[in-house]
Amino acid sequence: MAPGTEQGCRDVEITVDSEADEETARVIATALSEHLGQPVEIVDESGGRISADDADWSEGGAVVTEREERLREEVREIMAGGPERGHEKIEDLGKLFVRDRLDMLFDDIAYEDGTFARYDDDDDLAADGLLTGVGTIDGRQVFFTANDYTVKAGSLGQMGVEKEIRLAERAVEAGAPIVRLIDSTGARLNAEERDEGDTHMDRYRGGKMFYNQCIHSGQVPQIGVLYGPDIAGSAYTPVFCDFLIMVDDISGMAIASPRIVEAMTGEAIDMEGLGGPDVHARHSGSADLVVPDEEAAVEAVEQLLSYLPQKYDAPNPRREARPPVKNPNGLDGVIPDAPNEAYDVHEVIDRVVDRESFFEIKPEFAREIVTGFARIAGRPVGVVANQPAHVSGAIFPDSAEKAAEFVWICDAYEIPLVYLCDTPGFMVGSKVEKEGILQRGRKFIYATSNAQVPKFCVITRKAYGAGIYAMCGPSFGPDATLALPSAEISVMGPDAAVHALFGGQLEDMEGETREQFVESAKQEFQKYIDIRKQAANMQVDELLPAGDLREQLTSRLRAFENKRRHERDRHHGTVLF
Repeated sequence: MAPGTEQGCRDVEITVDSEADEETARVIATALSEHLGQPVEIVDESGGRISADDADWSEGGAVVTEREERLREEVREIMAGGPERGHEKIEDLGKLFVRDRLDMLFDDIAYEDGTFARYDDDDDLAADGLLTGVGTIDGRQVFFTANDYTVKAGSLGQMGVEKEIRLAERAVEAGAPIVRLIDSTGARLNAEERDEGDTHMDRYRGGKMFYNQCIHSGQVPQIGVLYGPDIAGSAYTPVFCDFLIMVDDISGMAIASPRIVEAMTGEAIDMEGLGGPDVHARHSGSADLVVPDEEAAVEAVEQLLSYLPQKYDAPNPRREARPPVKNPNGLDGVIPDAPNEAYDVHEVIDRVVDRESFFEIKPEFAREIVTGFARIAGRPVGVVANQPAHVSGAIFPDSAEKAAEFVWICDAYEIPLVYLCDTPGFMVGSKVEKEGILQRGRKFIYATSNAQVPKFCVITRKAYGAGIYAMCGPSFGPDATLALPSAEISVMGPDAAVHALFGGQLEDMEGETREQFVESAKQEFQKYIDIRKQAANMQVDELLPAGDLREQLTSRLRAFENKRRHERDRHHGTVLF
């Protein structure tokens, strides 16, 4: 036996009969090492190594008792999910088993909590139908919840709710994102789920889930992926997430099921028409992205996380800088001279941001404004851009709300903002007034005003009316207002200005006389919106060649990366998102 020395402990060597088999040697090595508290190596009479207590204890002759093996077998049974009929159901629906989803998304699962929840109640309630734990995605720690649809269609039971509450609170304590893989038909309504007089409104029951999502908003990123129809109160879980991804063909959400809707209102409608992906991507704006299948959902989560920090005050993830997909020096050729001529703002974005870095949010909703994450020289940014290819880039009630929400999220996670302004302003007319253009438009202006991240306003072409307010014009705290040669800044467009100034005279004119007068008045008006004169009066910080825009933004982002936030003397603002 080799004893320890004063300098430290060497391995203990034990010599055994040469006939000793390796399994016996491993058992001896493991037992003695645990007893002595130091490494042990077994050698034969000739000095040859037979076995040792290896660092990987599973290879070192571990002794597994019947009691431990019984527990491991029970864990394996629980991890298999619900009854066979539940597995047949997800196969019919074209869904993956929840653990296959987790394996697809996570590099590895570090641990789970509540595996034995409801174990003594019902063999069919594996983990009470909700898995919670921690794993890694691209090397980052991420907390997760995941409904198991094989267990009573993923419905939420008492212990499932308890697991969700604990998971969310611990994620915030740990300062890590939460990914919710949602595949639930809602609260479990079985009588055995609650005592008489019991409700979901208790202080520490179902309502606590939503309360936590609200108070945790902006503390850690919350990403939801919806895999099935989510009905009633539980449908708030996906919409309270910062971002919601819906899987096409299998997902949906609504405050009541089609059956309840018909019973209460007489409207006959299916789930797709009531709350399917198309409804929430195009009309309600509740879905940030619709993906074709579960593999695409995984890719979307990974992409989203690549722009978001671990928590609100942690550094944003950086990537190696890449050149744009299109030549930045071709930018000026993309923007037409005529203020009303359409073009696709994606052509601008492609010449400014890093190649393949633009990740659009709500691409099908309120398409007159484009929002999304990108990188400039490897740094994450949020892009808010008017879309002249759709209704000339005018701001409607829906687009105002869409942009406001995106700006607010970027500010919450300290992601710099780049505004690309080319808008005739807020839409006018009785229809948009009834839809709350003022009420919802103020949210956009409010979010821009209060965002304290680095903000850069780029006037690519027209900036008319209050549109420039929402798009972070000079009065709204930008760290720079940059103008391209095609820029026009005005209280209104030339056509509107002529009619506002000379409406009475025009009523008495007809034909060619009227046309000549209007054209002459518009040319006179143009003198007052000359961008060079406006730059001379410092109405913008810099007038620059379009081909320099990417380089300018890169330098300015670098200059303001240490910009500090400051407290305002109030509880909070009164404009509610």
